[in-house]
Amino acid sequence: MTDATTFSVALHNETATAQLMADLALLVGPGDVITLTGDLGAGKTAAARSLIRYLAGDDALEVPSPTFTLVQGYELPPFPVLHADLYRVEDESELEEIGLSPLPDATLVLIEWPERAPSAMPEDRIDIALTHRPALGSNARAADITGHGKAAAIVARLQALREFLDASGYIDATRKRMPGDASTRSYARLVRDEDIVILMNFPQRPDGAALYDGKSYSAAVHLAEDIKPFVAMDVGLRVVGISAPAIHHYDLDHGFLISEDFGSEGVIEGDPPRPIAERYEAATDVLAVLHWRTLPETLELADQTYAIPVFDVEALLIEIGLMPEWYLPDRNAPLSDEKRAEFFAMWRELLKKPLAGPKTWVIRDYHSPNLIWLADRDAIKRVGVIDFQDAVLGPHSYDVVSLLQDARVDVPETLELALLSSYIKTRRVSDASFDAAAFAESYAIMSAQRNTRLLGTFARLNRRDGKPHYLRHQPRIWTYLQRSLAHPALAHLRDWYLANVPPPQRAPEA
Repeated sequence: MTDATTFSVALHNETATAQLMADLALLVGPGDVITLTGDLGAGKTAAARSLIRYLAGDDALEVPSPTFTLVQGYELPPFPVLHADLYRVEDESELEEIGLSPLPDATLVLIEWPERAPSAMPEDRIDIALTHRPALGSNARAADITGHGKAAAIVARLQALREFLDASGYIDATRKRMPGDASTRSYARLVRDEDIVILMNFPQRPDGAALYDGKSYSAAVHLAEDIKPFVAMDVGLRVVGISAPAIHHYDLDHGFLISEDFGSEGVIEGDPPRPIAERYEAATDVLAVLHWRTLPETLELADQTYAIPVFDVEALLIEIGLMPEWYLPDRNAPLSDEKRAEFFAMWRELLKKPLAGPKTWVIRDYHSPNLIWLADRDAIKRVGVIDFQDAVLGPHSYDVVSLLQDARVDVPETLELALLSSYIKTRRVSDASFDAAAFAESYAIMSAQRNTRLLGTFARLNRRDGKPHYLRHQPRIWTYLQRSLAHPALAHLRDWYLANVPPPQRAPEA
């Protein structure tokens, strides 16, 4: 007997069905199974169609009933979806012939008429039972949504999300899917008349098993595991004059948040994308202005306080450990125990200088995907910052590296050096004691640290998380790494990398 969670929703029309299925789509992913039950004409296909169109970001996508094809597949932006109709299945043995036994991995599966093959349905699933409700209107339905087994948590979260949207006044808003990122967060635009806001779904969850002295990877390196750091840092950044989105509503316990929509005008242009120099310069100025301030180490959060974690040496070493753990095995270059010890000993020594210097708020992923251009604002407020929940207290150089050695966009070395000089000049104006040479050394060290970590991170996203598209960034990361290793302070590390770290494989020419 598996655990189950159920709640009911009255669906007065097709729009209400689309809203419900969009909310569910925000919470499910590859590997989840949704079964749809109900009489003929109860709206099963309409519900499945709404979910598929939402994930596709296309309200006009052709989604036929699979009554005759039995199975219809969709390669959608976030993940593949399989839509099946078992009405014509007479024996469960037929499921193997149509690719439903076993159910496919890494795919969201929608199954109509699951009662035709009850023993083939997984214990962990979401069932949506649809029934006519003519008393509520000719097209009205009732949906009884039940989560079985592990899916019970998803249904409980769906109910909490619906209650949050209702309390915030957005239950009737139109949902528009937004692309996700490498995290467990998901996003949607909520459109209500002329009002457009962002819904963030931030489930409380560690990244990885407890492999680091009893901590998950996210806990060990101080990545946010719930929404609280985002809310605290948002308020903190806005207080010091940085354009973080205004938060309208939040639920700290469940991890839901509705915030200002900055739009989608970025700081890059073209195909392949390249930096817009004026916008990168403004983003550099944001950091220079932030870094001369004396910033608090704790922030107010509702009726409590939030202590910003310190980016300590152990966290930095665990981050760079992703390279020998994930990248080097992919390149058939695993390290011996002796070489691993050398690697960490070198890095422990190198990190002493940047960590001994003054600390600031390190936003951490301060680069093009997380910067929005706000043309109607002035000076540094033209740069909207949308990703800061992983902020830590650490070296001033870290975010400058993150911006000027953008992991996803080629930043020409000439532009990098020009903006680095601009940053240093601005810092000197506000602080006559600013040590440019020490900053340049810290910049090189934190560049090598960050790009070493990214080689491993992207390898892990491919192998562990099934996201191979991140591998295309590895050659760029390698180029940045070579730039930083050219600094005299990294000569010993450069020689060691030359002997032990092969370059990434480059994608074949088109």
